[in-house]
Amino acid sequence: MTLLTEVYRRPLDPGYAEAAARRDQGTAPRRARRSTAGMLVLAMGLGLGATAASLALRQPAGSVLAARQLLESQIEERSAEADALQAEITTMTEEIAALQEELLGDEGAPVRDQIEADAVQAGVMPLTGPGLRLVLTDAPTDSDDTEDPERRVQDVDLQVVVNGLWAAGAEAIAVNGQRLTAMTAIRSAGAAVLVDLVALSSPYTVQAVGDAVHMQTELARATAGQHLATLRTTFGIGVQVTSQTMLELPGTGLVTLRSARVPESSSAPTDAEAGAAKGASPDTGVAGSAGPTRRDGT
Repeated sequence: MTLLTEVYRRPLDPGYAEAAARRDQGTAPRRARRSTAGMLVLAMGLGLGATAASLALRQPAGSVLAARQLLESQIEERSAEADALQAEITTMTEEIAALQEELLGDEGAPVRDQIEADAVQAGVMPLTGPGLRLVLTDAPTDSDDTEDPERRVQDVDLQVVVNGLWAAGAEAIAVNGQRLTAMTAIRSAGAAVLVDLVALSSPYTVQAVGDAVHMQTELARATAGQHLATLRTTFGIGVQVTSQTMLELPGTGLVTLRSARVPESSSAPTDAEAGAAKGASPDTGVAGSAGPTRRDGT
């Protein structure tokens, strides 16, 4: 009742009544000019502060710039040195070939042919010819943030394929332009696959020079063919096998030969020790197999 009585007695708010009285007297209502100007100055100050902070965060520190410039200069210097050494190696290889040609002459033609054949088999010289081309591609993923290692081409997959091609009669093999030799290993380093200590990424192109029809038939019959089928159907990895009329495989260049010598102070191992050491060595494949396949179901 008190509230209703108050509303009945004073239906207009005192503030409205005061404003109406000032309007009748001709006095303009008070405006918050100072307050509006202060808010404007504050907004401008906050904007300038935010802009300065953003520029300071985007601009790298002087030490970071100096370190980056130092690394870039070192990379350029090392790249120039590597190019110069490669050019020197090429020149010396040509000189060695010329000296061999001059030394052998016409009478040493059989020896020269044997040297060239051995150089091709060793992977030192480039090779061209018909063969097979296999392309292995990582399976597509739904999200870039989550990656399933089982859906990527692993080192063991390349090992199985390469060993299968050797067994099928391949004369020479290269993976992404890296020629495989008797000393080439296929290993993994995190998400990358190393072929002769060179990091490769998907897609992996395996080129094998030889009888394409025979290699494809033998590859399908062997374990490597079953492994490729499992990669395609189970893990969604892309597998493409095509016959090529002409493949060009690069050479590795000169090979550094190393030898070992038993120290005079050490004694030769006994037959039992030699047998134990032989039995303890893992079964490695032609391409440096790391042992049994890590994938399930293969």
